[in-house]
Amino acid sequence: MSKNDLEKIIKKLEALEVRISQLEQGRENNAPDNKSDSQKKLSLREFLLSKKPAGDVKKTLAIGYYLEKHEKLSSFNINDLEAAFERAKEKKPTNMNDKVNMNIRNGHLEETSEKKDSRKSWYLTNSGEQYVENDFKTQK
Repeated sequence: MSKNDLEKIIKKLEALEVRISQLEQGRENNAPDNKSDSQKKLSLREFLLSKKPAGDVKKTLAIGYYLEKHEKLSSFNINDLEAAFERAKEKKPTNMNDKVNMNIRNGHLEETSEKKDSRKSWYLTNSGEQYVENDFKTQK
């Protein structure tokens, strides 16, 4: 099997993972709604308003957190972040990679070993999760 064949298989598997995730979310969203208003899904916009991230670096981290915790993505790439900024009606940073790299330097994000849609992808570190959960205050 050639390297090209392996890359095609990996791309197909990644696409299937995305589709399965979307189908699972759709099933959850279409389930009978016995939830009270307080248990409804928190939108990305509402999440950002509640966390009040100051600046593009913290917004990028907060959006990554939302993608992992609320949309159940195991990792996210530039496309995911840009789409999320648009969905939240937030201005996209001029250099998204720079914001991601600053979060990596801060120890809040880490690059995954696999690529997602042939692009670098990242996940939140434990300290990144805690940083967002503590409203961007460093724990002592």
